[in-house]
Amino acid sequence: MVQTLTVLGLESSCDDTAAAVVRQTDGAGAEVLSSIVHGQTELHSAFGGVVPEIAARAHAEKLDTCVVQALAAAGLTLADMDAIAVTAGPGLIGGVMSGVMCAKGLCAATGLPLVGVNHLAGHALTPRLTDGIAFPYLMLLVSGGHCQYLIAQGPEQFTRLGGTIDDAPGEAFDKTARLLGLPQPGGPSVEAEARSGDPKRFRFPRPLLDRPGCDLSFSGLKTALMRMRDQIVAEKGGLTRQDRADLCAGFQQAIVDTLAEKTRRAMDLYLEENPADPVIAVAGGVAANTAIRAALETVCAEKGARFTAPPLALCTDNAAMIAYAGLERFRTGARDGLDLTARPRWPLDQTSPAMLGSGKKGAKA
Repeated sequence: MVQTLTVLGLESSCDDTAAAVVRQTDGAGAEVLSSIVHGQTELHSAFGGVVPEIAARAHAEKLDTCVVQALAAAGLTLADMDAIAVTAGPGLIGGVMSGVMCAKGLCAATGLPLVGVNHLAGHALTPRLTDGIAFPYLMLLVSGGHCQYLIAQGPEQFTRLGGTIDDAPGEAFDKTARLLGLPQPGGPSVEAEARSGDPKRFRFPRPLLDRPGCDLSFSGLKTALMRMRDQIVAEKGGLTRQDRADLCAGFQQAIVDTLAEKTRRAMDLYLEENPADPVIAVAGGVAANTAIRAALETVCAEKGARFTAPPLALCTDNAAMIAYAGLERFRTGARDGLDLTARPRWPLDQTSPAMLGSGKKGAKA
């Protein structure tokens, strides 16, 4: 019997408040019926980064509005939903709790099933939402808070090949933008400056390329840029526009080269599984960087694999990916009770050792 599922998704893990409706019929591709995102850039712009308390309050104020708008844009009501999916972690705990409590309230009022979703799984499953690719595929999740290579083998089955042991690329871009007086978010600002810069003028390190494996580190790269900036300021009394562009270009090229080489290594490990149709997918906000995309496409061509990346609107945080990830869980029979817990930490690969250590709240990554 052919089954059609329609799921409402909620996302509030960082600084984007989002709601979306996704529908899928057995044997067919998924369809995003609506996707509403309210950003918080203006709220945090004066602080140089996301302020958790401000973010949590904004989520609490906007979530119900997002739900109303998403349902209206889809032309549906809560009565038309089969389930409600919500990001239950990882993320800023105040924001995650806002979303989880909103979803619990909706489920308690309507009797709809509740499905908690790992935010990282939302990103990792997005290529199935947009392109319908089959398991297993190689996933590079690269964003402000996370960067890891995963082999996606099922809706809740992921094998981590490597990841950042300190700053993620997006975090490094943001910190670099602050060091150079560029606006946030840092990724687009640094990329725009790099277009007019010379990537060869300043030589930055390519972290961990001298070690085997797929782990990454970008904290030292950011520090190297700060020292180079300070050296130029000491010599000249300040930075020219060209100095700043060249610093951005060199910094970005170091990240591009590092990700390209680590992707080659991850691809070799993935190809050992002999996938029938080898695919590497990239998602997360940093996936919007055109230089990084071009480098990854080159690696795919070298390895004879297909490259795919979601459209920009689905690379950054959104609720469509949460609705779809929830739909995949729901289809396998997964359900969560009203005791669903918001989790600040929630590694996708539950079997690999924690990369950043563990604490009372669990493994960090």
